[in-house]
Amino acid sequence: MTSACIKTTPRILLFCLMVLAPAVWATPAPLLQLDIAHAGNRLVTVGDRGSVQYSDDQGRDWQPAQTPTQQLLTALYFVDARQGWAVGHDAQILATADAGAHWTLQFEDPSRQAPLLDIWFGDRHHGFAIGAYGALLRTDDGGAHWRDSSPSLDNPEQLHLNAIAGTKSGVLFIVGETGGLWRSTDQGGSWQRLPLDYDGSLFGVLATAQPDTVLVFGLRGQLYRSADSGNTWQAIDLPGEHPSLSGGSLQADDSLVLVGNAGSVLRSNDDGRSFSLFERPDRLALSAVTGTADGALVVVGQGGARRALASGAEPVQP
Repeated sequence: MTSACIKTTPRILLFCLMVLAPAVWATPAPLLQLDIAHAGNRLVTVGDRGSVQYSDDQGRDWQPAQTPTQQLLTALYFVDARQGWAVGHDAQILATADAGAHWTLQFEDPSRQAPLLDIWFGDRHHGFAIGAYGALLRTDDGGAHWRDSSPSLDNPEQLHLNAIAGTKSGVLFIVGETGGLWRSTDQGGSWQRLPLDYDGSLFGVLATAQPDTVLVFGLRGQLYRSADSGNTWQAIDLPGEHPSLSGGSLQADDSLVLVGNAGSVLRSNDDGRSFSLFERPDRLALSAVTGTADGALVVVGQGGARRALASGAEPVQP
């Protein structure tokens, strides 16, 4: 087993499962995809072996993009319909200016021997990339230059940083190992470490439609909600066997969808106060999810990128 598989995040664990247990697939395994984002009306995914795929028909058909890497890509973010970034192993940061069809390498640092795990931009110029061992990189020129901003975090343990997101009111949050939770109210100029009554790993952070409401979630189905920009937190009890949660997205109707291990798809229609659960029959681990213009979902993970009904179920074939 590789060292990356011993202490890792759900997205890297999915990669390990595909590598270490290939015999479970009767046919060649779908290419592992770890994240998905909208570039205008286009959907774009990233994953194994430097794979970037895009779809212009709501996730029914996918085309491969041109990328300069064979490294595992872990996350991506689009600031508008054209401009986006992706991150991955060797601390690589890729950029696109044509909605994900072509990518260039902006930054890499193999000497870190650790992946970047998420990326966020406030506009075309200002952004952050985060990752293993407390990595926090910042750019103020659209990625032409990246600088190490890790000392701005109160993180002496060098905890892995797993996800970053901003609320509609402009507050930024980072989550990581052992309940690590940080907040910035000045667009990343400074960061405050927040207390949370939880010491397990947090894998995701999701802003809701309300300007000051945010969810953080992670290991064993742990989910916390704040309606005051992180000043106070409420534990949300979830149905089912509490699988680890890896990703989520805000839908066009302001509902929330979370996904995780064992094919779990959870939906909230009350701004994250409660959730219903659908367990996909294939039980394959899911890493990320987004909604489509026609009301469906596209889930990504161990089975690649797949369309699903709004509930998470497989579409009925005509």
